[in-house]
Amino acid sequence: MNKHNPVEINLHQKSHLLEISFDTGENYKLSCEYLRTHAKSAEIKTSEIPVAKKIDVNITSIEAQGSYALRLFFDDGYDQGIYSWETLHDLGKNQEKYWSDYLIALQQHNLTRGEQAKNYTGKPHVKLLYFMDKLIKFTEEEEDFELPDEVSTIAELLSVLRDRGLRWEHNFSEEAIQFTVNKEFAELFTRLEHGDEIALIPKAQ
Repeated sequence: MNKHNPVEINLHQKSHLLEISFDTGENYKLSCEYLRTHAKSAEIKTSEIPVAKKIDVNITSIEAQGSYALRLFFDDGYDQGIYSWETLHDLGKNQEKYWSDYLIALQQHNLTRGEQAKNYTGKPHVKLLYFMDKLIKFTEEEEDFELPDEVSTIAELLSVLRDRGLRWEHNFSEEAIQFTVNKEFAELFTRLEHGDEIALIPKAQ
């Protein structure tokens, strides 16, 4: 009998994250890269060489395996990983240690996560769409925004916008705003990429 059972599982494809909540009250957000590189299939378990160059990998679909596990399908073609509830809980609880060990193993084998594939020519840009009457009075409805190095998520973007002044600070509090990325509602942890279109919408009072 499983000691840990999930009560909610959500795949956030834009952010390349699998979010899982357990009946113990624990909630974990596991990156697709982390899940792909820590799969428990036989060929990975018996190899001393870590799985590398998976920084952009994503999960395309999820298939339940009875009432005890998930089978994850990745966009690099890998579909042999079966993740039991205990495995997913272990990966969540020990994520910091396992990830640190993985990065050390990559370095020891002179391998990379594939970071070079993420480099753009120049700085990444996104389009901001403002659906806010109070702001539109003194700014444009659209803005081409260059992402600073420290901004990679919605939460970090909102923090930068709040630094523009008092009206921005008030209108872009996390309690006052909702947002979409490429016309789909997103989370604060949603990852931003070059070319994204982000709509910023006030929540109904």
